[in-house]
Amino acid sequence: MVSGASRTDFASRVQADLRSLRTRLEQPGALIGAVRGANVSLDPFQVAAWLVWQAGEWIPAPCWAVVVPDVDEQLAVFAEQGLTPALHRSAWVAATRVVVRGAEFTSADLSKDQPDAAGACGTAVALPLIYRGRTFAALVALDPMPSATAPSLGVHVSAAMRTLLEPVAIALDNALSFQKAEALSITDDLTGLYNSRYLNLVLHREQKRAVRSGKSLSVLFIDMDGFREVNTHHGHLAGSAALVEAAAVIRDCARETDAVARFGGDEFAIVLPDTGPEGAIAVAERILDRLRVFPFLKTRGLALHLTASIGIASLPDVSGSAEDLLKAADQAMYRVKGSGKDGIHISEGTT
Repeated sequence: MVSGASRTDFASRVQADLRSLRTRLEQPGALIGAVRGANVSLDPFQVAAWLVWQAGEWIPAPCWAVVVPDVDEQLAVFAEQGLTPALHRSAWVAATRVVVRGAEFTSADLSKDQPDAAGACGTAVALPLIYRGRTFAALVALDPMPSATAPSLGVHVSAAMRTLLEPVAIALDNALSFQKAEALSITDDLTGLYNSRYLNLVLHREQKRAVRSGKSLSVLFIDMDGFREVNTHHGHLAGSAALVEAAAVIRDCARETDAVARFGGDEFAIVLPDTGPEGAIAVAERILDRLRVFPFLKTRGLALHLTASIGIASLPDVSGSAEDLLKAADQAMYRVKGSGKDGIHISEGTT
């Protein structure tokens, strides 16, 4: 048994395996396998998961990770094996180096690298994923223990790795583009909430599920009170900013399982699966309470206070289609409008 003190370090293990690694990477079926494996899915997380598995087959490392900038351009781990909390900083440092430089990065001991590597540790090998001349992600191998020297893949293995990673990078970039396009197709441009198209899709799906399972389903229809006055007195830009703030308040009042959408103008809707009237009322009251005290447009030197009228409709109390359920919630909202606003009304039966 080899003691911890005499354990061969990661760089040495990589060096010892270079010849057999080159043979595996350059075999005729390797490129075809990479193309097929990387294109098994249009889900970027599944593509990244396949790459992590394949990388582990190439080079046994204690940790492999695919790190990709997310929609906010912050680096995010899309897939990993063996990434302990202690290695998160190391993965971030190595991936950042690769994405910024657009080139392979290795380190014998990340803790002794430049000052911005503070908190990182161990040995690292990080490879760029490049498509159309842009490095958009990194494949990172980590060992929590430092090595005597930085790992070296050598000219031939590095070239073979680049060849095999090229179709993987194309597949991952395509999957990311598809994900972004799909998100845009169901998202309201102004508020970032779901749009009415997606609301209808979710409502139809949940209505069918509720009928099959016999469980409750509720819909909230929300209309901001007096919102036209914001546009009239403060301008449309201020009105748009206030809508963004209202959307954030409403979204924060919902659960992760709820679908929150901007229906149009200053109207919002929430689909609440597995929720009856009592649960829907609790969500609606939370929304009203938070809207009443929120200082709208505070960053513009104002502190407006707005309210909302909320209608609720629930299955099985309201019978009919998904459209009937939404219509009932809309009609219940207008009952609030007609009786003084800033309140809640529950639809009392069939539409």
